[in-house]
This record gives sequence, structure tokens and C-alpha cells, in this order.
Amino acid sequence: MITDVDLNRFATHSLQDQRLIRILSAALEAADPFKAVQKHLPTIEGGVFGLGIGKAAVPMMDALAERIPLRGGLAVTKFAPGPSRELFTIIEGGHPIPDVRSLHAGERILEFVSVLNEDDTLICLISGGGSALVTAPYVPLEDLQKLTSLLLSSGARIDEINVLRRQLDRIKGGGLARATKAKMISLILSDVIGNPLEAIASGPTAPDPTTKADAITILKKYDIEKQVPKSILDTLLSAPFHGNATQSSAPDTLGPAAENGGWSIDERVQNIIIGDNRLAALAALKQAKLEGFQAEILTNELQGEARQVGRQLADRLRVSTSSKSRPFCLIAGGEPTVTIKGDGKGGRNQELALAAVDELRDVENVIFISLATDGDDGPTDAAGAVVTGESALRAESLGLDAAAYLSRNDSYLFFEPLGDLIKTGPTGTNVNDLVFLCAL
Repeated sequence: MITDVDLNRFATHSLQDQRLIRILSAALEAADPFKAVQKHLPTIEGGVFGLGIGKAAVPMMDALAERIPLRGGLAVTKFAPGPSRELFTIIEGGHPIPDVRSLHAGERILEFVSVLNEDDTLICLISGGGSALVTAPYVPLEDLQKLTSLLLSSGARIDEINVLRRQLDRIKGGGLARATKAKMISLILSDVIGNPLEAIASGPTAPDPTTKADAITILKKYDIEKQVPKSILDTLLSAPFHGNATQSSAPDTLGPAAENGGWSIDERVQNIIIGDNRLAALAALKQAKLEGFQAEILTNELQGEARQVGRQLADRLRVSTSSKSRPFCLIAGGEPTVTIKGDGKGGRNQELALAAVDELRDVENVIFISLATDGDDGPTDAAGAVVTGESALRAESLGLDAAAYLSRNDSYLFFEPLGDLIKTGPTGTNVNDLVFLCAL
């Protein structure tokens, strides 16, 4: 059931239509991590331990603890909602850049799982953000931080960033599975397009199909190989490692067991996807139809430069006003990227929306909404932004030029005076981004 609180958190100056707000709320409720865990949790016997990693770690652990008596539990997340629970401990990590808290979290996790035995079952609850929140790197933390910053600012996709992370970390690329003797069941809330197991939180319980050579190729693709710290290049250029990894020796985490020291994911580990972007989009589609809109899902694989995607989607909306009956709602999902060239403030959803402002100038009765489902768009307190056909004129009346703000990646400070930043706060879930192209 959609609550009043859920409805109110989406409202902005331009987004007041309760039908649209209910559509957004339906999308997030479909990706509710608590419900998803309880829906997919199998029957388990024997000693059960819980480990949550990611932005949705706490509600996922709450769902597990409500259903199964835990012998122990640990949750690592970005925003800890108060004190730890009776059945599990909650700690915070750094995101999107790993920090000393992430390092501490990695150490705590390895200690936690290393004492479990073959008769125990470890339920891993994995969600987006886990790659930064938890780390046990083979390189100094400050070098990993510099690499992450370079990749994020270069416009690299999350799956590409996680190729590097897997090669530089003891937990990622199946490292968590290697660190314990327990049977493992991973319930995974996906924030990566296509749901590749190795990319979600950098695949702590999944084999890695990529290599150190792949990681170097990505550095070259974004022309940053000369900027990364020496320790990282030395690690990536070292020979494949066979045997038990140590702090100073990084394995080449290839998927095939023969090329990975004999290790492979086997019957001891089950990986189950319990929610993703398409699930949220389908719920939005259903709600839109209930609200009387013609509705369709355009794609769940949005990728590319956010400003280019924003212009393309805005053009699609503008053209559709001449060919479709109103009201209609077109839904798209995925995760564009931003190549940072300016010194402004914003996130990919805000930048995508900013790119739509001039494209939709004077188009009547349209609304363009871009939303990060985790409520956390870039290093800001906004989840995204809203654009209408009147946004350009309203901005100009305040002395704001959309193109100028876009040129310096300053989307937050553009939308803030317009009152069109969506500020949901942390939603407790994370299934990529959603964009809604609507005509009323």
C-alpha cells in the first residue's frame, strides 16, 4: 500500500500531480529490500549467520533476522539507521570513495566469516554500493581512493570500475567465498545493468570472468593509466597468482578454476537475484496504467554520457507529444555516467535532467523526471530532478542559463533555486536509475 509519507517525499515545485507521485512510489516499493528478502529466502537448517553488504544491507538483514534466528550477524551500509540490532551489528563504510571505515569493514567481514565451519550457513545479503563500502585492498588505501576518483570522474561505467576493484581486493571477485568454509546463499539486489553477478558489489560471492589485462585495458580506454599510483600498476602487471592470497599478493581472479589456483564457485555457493531495475520499472508501468496513462517501458539499459542521454530522452518526449494520446508515461532505466569537466555540484540524474531543459523549452504539459532509486545522486542530498516545458523560462527569470550550468557540471545549483530537486532521503534500496517522460 502506498503511504502518504512515500508520496510527500517525491514532491517538488513542478512535481505535484499525485498520479505521477504514486507511479514513482510504486517503483520504489517494488524494489523494497525487506520484502524481496522474505519472498526469496529458502528454508535453512542448522546454524545460520547473516552478512549484509550495501546500501540496502540493514532492511535486508532485518528481514532475515525476523524470519530466521541468527547465531550472529553483521551489516555494512552507508547510512546506519541508529544503534545496532539485537541479532546483528551495524557499521558504516565510505561511499562512493572507500575510506578508513571501508577498510575497517573489510577487516571485520573477513574476521566474521573466517571462523565459520562447514556445518554453518552464511546468508549474504548484497546490494549496490558494496564495492566502496567494504574493501580489503592489496594496495594502500590512499592509492585505491585516487584510482576510484579517477575512474568516477572519467565517465567509466560501474561494471568497468568494478573490473579494477576485483583485481585489487581480497573480498571482491569471489574473495568472500574463498575466505570461509561455510555454505553460502547470496540474495542479491542488483544495481548493475544486466545483473552480472561479478559486477554487483564487485561479486564477493561470484567468480570473476575478467583479468588483470582487462583492468589495464580499461585504464587505457579512459587514458588514465599514467595517472594511477605505481602500486596499482605494479599489482596489475604482476604475474597471475596461484594459491592463498595475502595482503601483498593479488590473485588474477579468472573465472575458470584451472586458472584461479583450483578455486571455483560450486554447490557450496548459491547466488540469487531478488530484485532489479526492471522489476521497479514494471511496477511503475502497472501503476501508470492504473492511473489512466498510456504507458510503456523504453529500456532498462540506459548507458552513456548523462547529458547525451538526457537530450535524447527529452527529444523522445517532445516528438511523442505529437504522436501519442495524452496522458502518457514512458519509462526508462539504467545508469548513465558523467565525465566531470567542471567544478560544479551534482549527480548523474541531475545532469541528465539539466540536459533536457532546453530540449523541452515551451513544450506544453510535459514533465521529465530523473531519479536515483537509492535517493543518493552523486555527492548531494538529492535523488534527482524534475523538468517541465516551463523550466527554461523560469530559470532565465532567475538569471540561470541551463547550458552554462551544464558546461560546468553544476546541475544541483541550477535546480535548487527552481525548487525542483527531488529529495527523498536514503530510500533503503538501490536498483539503478529511473527516468519518466510524461505528458499530461
